[in-house]
Amino acid sequence: MSPEERIDRSFDGQLSDAEWEVLQRDLLEDDALRELYVQRRWLHAQLQTERDTLPSILETSSPTKRSALLPWLAAAAGVVIAAGSFFLSPEPAPPVVATLVEANDCRWEGSDLPTNEGADLTAGTLALAEGMATIRFVSGATVTLEAPTVLLVDSAMKCRLIEGSVVADVPESAHGFTIDTEKLEVVDLGTRFGVTSSPVAGAHVFVFDGEVTVREENEEEAQHVLGGRSVHFGADPTPENEEVKREQPDPSRSGNWTAYSTAIGRGKDAFIRNGDSHGPTGSLPLLMVKHTDLVPSNQRRMLMTFDLAMSELSEAKNAALSLKIESSGFGFSTLVPDSEFSVYGAIDPSLHEWSESALTWKNSPELTQTTPDPEKFKPLADFTIAKGASNGIIDIESEALSEFVHQSPDDRVTFLIVRNTGESDKQGLVHAFASKEHPSSPAPTLWIEHPDTP
Repeated sequence: MSPEERIDRSFDGQLSDAEWEVLQRDLLEDDALRELYVQRRWLHAQLQTERDTLPSILETSSPTKRSALLPWLAAAAGVVIAAGSFFLSPEPAPPVVATLVEANDCRWEGSDLPTNEGADLTAGTLALAEGMATIRFVSGATVTLEAPTVLLVDSAMKCRLIEGSVVADVPESAHGFTIDTEKLEVVDLGTRFGVTSSPVAGAHVFVFDGEVTVREENEEEAQHVLGGRSVHFGADPTPENEEVKREQPDPSRSGNWTAYSTAIGRGKDAFIRNGDSHGPTGSLPLLMVKHTDLVPSNQRRMLMTFDLAMSELSEAKNAALSLKIESSGFGFSTLVPDSEFSVYGAIDPSLHEWSESALTWKNSPELTQTTPDPEKFKPLADFTIAKGASNGIIDIESEALSEFVHQSPDDRVTFLIVRNTGESDKQGLVHAFASKEHPSSPAPTLWIEHPDTP
């Protein structure tokens, strides 16, 4: 297509959005083309203005008179150029390609699109720092973002996962919906699937239902992935049936409260995971908890011991337990509802003697029963973590917890934390909390309130 033809077609709205963008760029870079555009734009405007009288002018004018019109039109165009009084047609408003239909307890950082629930979205970036949000594309596809995630919305049929985790539900109307990552192109064939992307751990695609095609960067052939299967690209692959891997200031209390963390004295923390192949976790920065009946080897529970030798427990008024929620990097929040947890206190003194370097699921039968043995553990409190919550401090308080600490016969207390809520899919979220080895977040902390000093 010649430059003249492109310009003429632009006046009648016959260029695609992509062709119009190319023409605008060319006009800004080419003085001669810009002059040609102005001339033809002016002529087009004049012809539009005179469209009713032009036939009669041409019919009644002699060939000599008709030819005399052309220099006049050219001279007028020259005047416009000399005065600099020309404007490109305004760029059409970008089309709406999606809607932010749900945003629960979300915090956004670095988005260039509106982030209020119900907002229409054009092409642009959504950067979710906390919470979980769902967007519905015009095509009918819905994509749920799980913080922390950065998603580039491209069109009604395509988006790009820069980093983080998303789950897509794609109806028949949106077959062919595509999610790109830095290294992959994932094309839906009518399905529900999850994608994670990390600059460190690579990308992972898990198909919950249906089928997708996955094409790796620089590869011509795409591979088909069926429902119930997954594929990993990059370092640190995820074993079969294991959850997909994904990638604050210290708490304080007003009043006469003293903090005792697992990092103090004989304090310790760890989690245990079902399965013979999973060893001690006492040196890890995260304490992971999960309940699932779908893949027993993915069960996890956490154990904490606090050294209270420096506290006068007999004088304790109240007690509270603080845990810093962290992203475990495993599984999808979308597949787990609001989750209920229980805190149990060890009433058998021998349970204080466990070792961070030796504790495993296999060698700790007293920790692995579906309901902890009432002769060894006492239920103290329950707490809930909302669906999609990926950060913040959980404060756990109850009369039973305070009484348990106040009446402790030992100068140590040990707590077992169990998640009661299951999941609808084996790729459900693993909840996690900062351990005493975490490089930046506070360790599990037991707060004890003493009477005010007279």
